[in-house]
Amino acid sequence: MTTESPERMSFARKVWHLIVAVKDGLSLVFLLLFFFALYAVLTARPSPAAVREGALLLKLDGTIVEEKSQVGLFDTLMSGQAPAAEYDVQELVHAIDAAAKDDRIKAVVLDLSRFVGGGQVHLEEVGAALDRVRKAKKPVLSWAVAYSDDGVLLASHASEVWVDPLGGAFVVGPGGNHLYYGELLKNLDVNARVYKVGTYKSAVEPYILDKMSDPARENYTQLYGALWSEWQANVLKARPQAKLAALTADPVGWFKAAGGDAATAARNAGLVDQLGDKVAFGKRVAAVAGEDAWDDMPGAYAKTELEPWIADNPLDDSGKAIGVVTIAGEIVDGDAGPGTAGGDRIAKVLDEALDDDLAGLVVRVDSPGGSVMASEEIRRAILRHKAKGIPVAVSMGNLAASGGYWVSTPAQRIFAEPDTITGSIGIFAVVPTFEKAAAKWGVHADGVKTTPLSGQPDLIGGLPPEADALLQGYIENGYGDFISRVAASRKMTAARVDEIGQGRVWDGGTARQIGLVDQYGGLSDALEWVAKQAKLGDGDWHAEYLGDEGRTTDTLLRRLLVGDSDARTASTDLFGTLAGRQQAQLAQIAADAERLGKAQGMQAYCLECASTLRTGPVGTLQGWLAKLIALIG
Repeated sequence: MTTESPERMSFARKVWHLIVAVKDGLSLVFLLLFFFALYAVLTARPSPAAVREGALLLKLDGTIVEEKSQVGLFDTLMSGQAPAAEYDVQELVHAIDAAAKDDRIKAVVLDLSRFVGGGQVHLEEVGAALDRVRKAKKPVLSWAVAYSDDGVLLASHASEVWVDPLGGAFVVGPGGNHLYYGELLKNLDVNARVYKVGTYKSAVEPYILDKMSDPARENYTQLYGALWSEWQANVLKARPQAKLAALTADPVGWFKAAGGDAATAARNAGLVDQLGDKVAFGKRVAAVAGEDAWDDMPGAYAKTELEPWIADNPLDDSGKAIGVVTIAGEIVDGDAGPGTAGGDRIAKVLDEALDDDLAGLVVRVDSPGGSVMASEEIRRAILRHKAKGIPVAVSMGNLAASGGYWVSTPAQRIFAEPDTITGSIGIFAVVPTFEKAAAKWGVHADGVKTTPLSGQPDLIGGLPPEADALLQGYIENGYGDFISRVAASRKMTAARVDEIGQGRVWDGGTARQIGLVDQYGGLSDALEWVAKQAKLGDGDWHAEYLGDEGRTTDTLLRRLLVGDSDARTASTDLFGTLAGRQQAQLAQIAADAERLGKAQGMQAYCLECASTLRTGPVGTLQGWLAKLIALIG
């Protein structure tokens, strides 16, 4: 019998002790990480206990949206960028209305230094809520380093507008340039094969032209003119002293008259009332809302921030439920979203609610459209609710164009605002082929075919006339389906729908005149109409947002990844605003390239409508979870 030597036994014991020590050390590390993460979760969750008497501070450091986009943990960590800050418009309006009625809130404060903007309809909804605060005899005070168009519109509803002495306020109006790649693709020998129906369906123009077509120019001249008129009317109604005509007719002269001082020029134009830095502004708020007993920093004042205020003021859930399904962002195939309208996801949300005892359904649409198949999937799911005999209404936000109008066709009544963008009834598809580029580099295609369509689509060898004809016919048939759905919904002839269709985009005011919209109004108006149709009185119903349990608070993941908003973005002046627009244009180039290159089916999409969407700034990750993962790494 062999025995182990003492040396070997001693070595084995040392290895075993090392393994045990490593195990115990790892257990301790993971235990500490668990409690660290638990603390992070608890501190990130907004608490009603943080509500204090004083001002309600709305520090809007991003974009006002219809539906907050989903934060992807791994995508965000891999990019190293904090997700753009987003503010749900319905939450925001609810919070402001609650502040108007609550005696603890003495004033509402807007900090717009990092405000990116939002759709015009959303801004007007928030502005109307601020007007209700002022009607309740509570002041609304706004401050920013610099205001651009969206900030000017929102701040015009304040009782006092302040700007930093080194800042200003600038108005440029809607519109601008879009990029066209026709000559570039030609130089690259890429054949962008376009299949479309609609004289005004301009979504394909960037891939085949070098400039905007005359029909598209006519359409968007009318559209932007209507939006600009609504913007001016809204600002002047809220702030009659604003000299918009002088400011926009001769911006250089207006600027020079103030000696080149942008802040003074803004005050001379009636866009702002006071010049002062953040400390001076804070002292003014403290005079109205009270001093901060726990903060002795210069400019501090008693305040409650948005998230704990929302947590302290949940939505009413008494009475019968009226379902609200949100279709926000581009409509795509699959489960994408929230923030993107994944057709399968939204159809599933609607189908899961079929067994709920809903008194009615409101479809809230804020989308430039997208996939025809996904739009049809959503439309069919809405029809399954309509088949139950409940009233169905559509509430259009900023956009309900192309696929956004397709999903609106089941409604018994369509609500929109005068500056809603809608219509764009048309369909297209783009298929890039590379036969010219391949031949140039000595690559040729050849083979045996049993039919004219064998091997099609052949992206390298090109498409024969038969394939071109078949694809164009497929698009024309899809357009016919679109026309028939609108005709049945709006009680029009197919010829009339075709006349106002053709891919043309309409403002909400014109859309109402031509019968694409029934009446002006927002989400609350649509809900009240459904309640009336369901024979429900005031207090007998509440809105139930389908598939969005976390609607009353920001996502915990976003909070843990991002942390304090001050760490994400800094206050910006005019040049900072220009830099933000440059980033947006670069993002648009990437999106255009992706749209051309990725495989997708028929599209009911409004390109110019999509260009009105705002994208918030990004920054480095600063939240608890990001720091924890960085520590482990």
